[in-house]
Amino acid sequence: MPKEKKYKWRRADYQEKTRGLLIVNTGDGKGKTTSALGLMMRAAGQGLHCCMIQFMKSRNDRYGEHVAAEKLGIEVHTMGDGFTWDTKNPEQDRRTARETWQLCVEKLRSGDYDLLVFDELVYVLSYDMLPLAEVIGEFQAARASQPALHIVVTGRDAPNELITAADLVTEMTEVKHPFTAGIAAQRGIEF
Repeated sequence: MPKEKKYKWRRADYQEKTRGLLIVNTGDGKGKTTSALGLMMRAAGQGLHCCMIQFMKSRNDRYGEHVAAEKLGIEVHTMGDGFTWDTKNPEQDRRTARETWQLCVEKLRSGDYDLLVFDELVYVLSYDMLPLAEVIGEFQAARASQPALHIVVTGRDAPNELITAADLVTEMTEVKHPFTAGIAAQRGIEF
C-alpha cells in the first residue's frame, strides 16, 4: 500500500497559495445546505476556520448539523425566526434579515475565517429583504482584502447578478422528492 501523504499545515502558506471562491448553491432541489455542510466538514478536517450563519432556520431549534458542527469545532449561528414562504410579519422578517446580515458583515471583515457559509441568504435576497448590491459589494470588498477567503451562499432563485459574481454555481434540480409520496421530513435527513 502506498504511504499516505501528510501535509504540514501552516495557515500562512495556505492563504498565500489559495484563491478564495464565491460559491452559490441554488435551485429547487434538495441539498443546498447539505452541500455547504459537507464542504465545511471537509474544510474543518483540513484545519480551516469555518463559520455558518443561517438566516431562516429558527434560533430556537437545534438541528443535527448544530450537534455535528460543535464536535468538529465549526462555529454556527442560527438567527432566523423560523422558515416561512408566506410571512405574516414582513417588517419583523426584514429586521431579522438585517440583524443577521450585520453578523455576516462582522465575520466577513474580521479576517478570522477561511470559509464562511451564509445559509439561506439567497432567499432573503430573492424576497428583497436586503439590497443585492450591498451584499455583492461586501463580498467584493472581503475578497479583495482576503484573497483566500471562501464564501458559500445557499437558497432558491439566485439573482443573476449573484450568479455572475460567483466562481462556482450549482443548481440543485428536483427529479423526485419523498414529500410528494407523503413521506414527511425525517430526523438525520432534513433536520
